[in-house]
Amino acid sequence: MSSKLFALDIGTRSVVGIILEEQNEHFHVIDILMKEHKERAMVDGQIHNVLYVADLIKEIKGELEEKHGPLKKVSVAAAGRALKTEQASVTVNIKNRPIFTEEDISRLELQAVQLAQAKLLSSKEDEKLNHYYCVGYSILFYRLDGEEIGSLVDQQGDEATIEVIATFLPRVVVESLLAALKRADLEMEALTLEPIAAINVLIPPSMRRLNVALVDIGAGTSDIAITDKGTIVAYGMVPTAGDEITEALSDHYLLDFPVAEITKRQLTSEDEVVIQDILGFEQSYSKDEVVQAIQPSIEALAQAIGSELLRLNNQAPPKAVMLVGGGSLTPNLPVELSKALNLPVNRVAVRGIDAIQNLTKEASIPATPELVTPIGIAIAAKKSPIQYMSVTVNEQVVRLFELKEMTVGDAFLSANIRAKQLYGKPGHGIAITVNNQDIFIPGGHGHPATILVNGEPATTKTAIKNNDVISLVEGQNGHDAKATVRELVDDALIKNVTVQGDSFRIEPIVKINNKVCSLEQELQDRDSLQVETIETIADLFKHIKQANTLQKLHSFFLNIDGKPVLFPDFSSSLLLNDKPCKITYPFKNGDAIVIAEAVQPTVEMIANKLGLALEEKIVVSFQQETLELKKVAREVMVSGESVMASSTVANGASLSIIEKDTKPWIYQDIFRYSNWQLPVNFKGQFTILRNGEPSSFDAEIFGGDQLEILLTEQTIQ
Repeated sequence: MSSKLFALDIGTRSVVGIILEEQNEHFHVIDILMKEHKERAMVDGQIHNVLYVADLIKEIKGELEEKHGPLKKVSVAAAGRALKTEQASVTVNIKNRPIFTEEDISRLELQAVQLAQAKLLSSKEDEKLNHYYCVGYSILFYRLDGEEIGSLVDQQGDEATIEVIATFLPRVVVESLLAALKRADLEMEALTLEPIAAINVLIPPSMRRLNVALVDIGAGTSDIAITDKGTIVAYGMVPTAGDEITEALSDHYLLDFPVAEITKRQLTSEDEVVIQDILGFEQSYSKDEVVQAIQPSIEALAQAIGSELLRLNNQAPPKAVMLVGGGSLTPNLPVELSKALNLPVNRVAVRGIDAIQNLTKEASIPATPELVTPIGIAIAAKKSPIQYMSVTVNEQVVRLFELKEMTVGDAFLSANIRAKQLYGKPGHGIAITVNNQDIFIPGGHGHPATILVNGEPATTKTAIKNNDVISLVEGQNGHDAKATVRELVDDALIKNVTVQGDSFRIEPIVKINNKVCSLEQELQDRDSLQVETIETIADLFKHIKQANTLQKLHSFFLNIDGKPVLFPDFSSSLLLNDKPCKITYPFKNGDAIVIAEAVQPTVEMIANKLGLALEEKIVVSFQQETLELKKVAREVMVSGESVMASSTVANGASLSIIEKDTKPWIYQDIFRYSNWQLPVNFKGQFTILRNGEPSSFDAEIFGGDQLEILLTEQTIQ
């Protein structure tokens, strides 16, 4: 059994009527009729003059009815150029909150789409959010702590960002379509979007797992739709199309616009064109010559389409691009677009109606790409018509425009449920100042709202159908922020140390609003907190009230003969973990600090340090007897009084060192230490020997010398 389908493609410059016959999912194009607008009745895909458009529809309807009988119902499409695209991003603080779930992400996506919707309306104060349908959105990227990431599921960090690109259709576009059809005595059988219509016949669902773009290049605009992962992920529009090429011809050759339009169309079929300019001069040009003249405009059109394709497709070129519409026949356009997208030339192609599966046509109907969208409207309206559905959201009836499988999120968008209603309010935070730096302590995160569809638990991604009842039960608010000083003070500022064998716990000195407080003090909003840390060893001794102990560390010095002399070996030393240090050194947790006190020196120890001997002594052998010779070399006076070598000397004392007998030892000095004498009545000669060598009584001697006097009796003759 066959049935006839009547469809209208209401474009910027013309209206196309088409009649198809369907039999067992096979479609046959019976007739096509195109008429151009006499007035500027259409602007950017929206009907600006309903009466003019209705009259043109009546004309087409009348002519087709003469051939094919009464036509009561018609399928139409909302122009892709009427779609509005907006980008928006939402950033949320996720510090100290549970890890992300799919539902968390879905609610954030909804919030970003609503923000895009608000941006779209920011310049239209009298508009309301429900004046637009959201027909789809795609995620441009997720970011975690500023870094792009593939998914936020199960991620934790400080900050999460979602950026979306959302597409909206003004309700007035649909309403003006309905009004024009009503005036032409037609009932709207089904409604679709032009990009969807073209995609449905050229890119079936089985191909939509591929990242493919379809570009419908009309007269005033180029409409874009992109598929990926089994669905249509983005729509877009470029306000540059075939008219730019026509205008380039008009400007270069001084042609009236209609003449330039005819010349442009001849370029697709003729190798030579004859052009008559506005001055009446007629001249013949080769196709290549004309194309060369308009090449900059062709490149500009390709660049504009390529830039929008990259923007919609997350800055990556799609795998392939299909071109339809009259503007797709522009010479060199596929090659220039492949360059703009950095794609192989064979990945950008113009597609005509011969690419539509299960389609035949009357021989008189050309197989041009201009007819893909009108035929697609008729077929799409039959295979996947777009209808309205009604659902109830919190007792409010909402009508939805079914452009895709509708979800709870779509219902919330239409019901103007704000994304923030999907979460309980966060608790009040506390703003405080710590050492002149502002710190904000946030309150607890609100618990998410509960979503019910027909009484059953659901999420924002749950699919909905006509007459569903959706309920939103508000979530719990988060708790207000609370914090003690201890929670703000870094644990590293609290140190356990040992000083002279005793253990101490050193905590920072904390003041709230200039009053000393404990670490357990609870903070209030706008408190000013001063934290003074104990950093150096000097600060430590002061903090534990042992500052006097540090006086032991003064350097040991003496005034010797009026000049100060430093003796480091007799100074007390400061040890940090058994290593010498200074009082300005910082200390850390677990350190052991000791003051190692030096022994008080004696006069003799001081003299030794100065390299001065208080007495001179040597040991010699005389007449086989060991003798120790000693004499006072220097006398030490402390504060004017003579002292013994064993007397101790106080830090800072004044010493005088007086030189005494420092002359060298001579031979005759031994007689003061030896009992040896010449025999009584000795008559004879004696020989003085030093180390076996002849010497004399005034000769210098040294320790270790062997001294000897040999006596020789005088012989009487």
